[in-house]
Amino acid sequence: MSDDTVIPDDKDWTWVLTRPCAECSFDPARPVEEHLHALREHVDRWRAVLVRPDVHDRPTPTTWSPLEYACHIRDVLDVMAARALNIREEDVPTFPGWDQDAAAVEKDYAGSRPFVVADEIVERAEWFAQAYAGVRDDEWERQGRRGDGADFTLRTLGIYTAHELVHHAHDVGA
Repeated sequence: MSDDTVIPDDKDWTWVLTRPCAECSFDPARPVEEHLHALREHVDRWRAVLVRPDVHDRPTPTTWSPLEYACHIRDVLDVMAARALNIREEDVPTFPGWDQDAAAVEKDYAGSRPFVVADEIVERAEWFAQAYAGVRDDEWERQGRRGDGADFTLRTLGIYTAHELVHHAHDVGA
């Protein structure tokens, strides 16, 4: 590992579905609809991050910069929208694996253009919102399974995604 390689996060973050996050104060007990309605606020926070003068600066050589975190958020919205649509369209789909650390390297998060990423976050957030548009009461508990065996419902996937947006905004001081 070189001195500028980000240390992969191998924690199982599914615990955020059952208890508040002490780091970012995210509360999964709030109704998923409230979390989804806050999507615009989250997008605005990320747009503000992407105009900061320190957007390219890593706080430590092994921690993502605000730009890299923003790219991650863009991709989280993309991946989670696809998974939400799979849950709505299929019976208990298994989601393909997604390696966030490999994505950061393959997509050159560090070399991305902040204003482009800001627009992409808006676009992906709209797609994510569309994936949840018109969810019927009987759809919230439809299930899907992550490749590692973690089970999600449409409801818990929305909560998990909302935590990603809140937690990483906290990570970058937004």
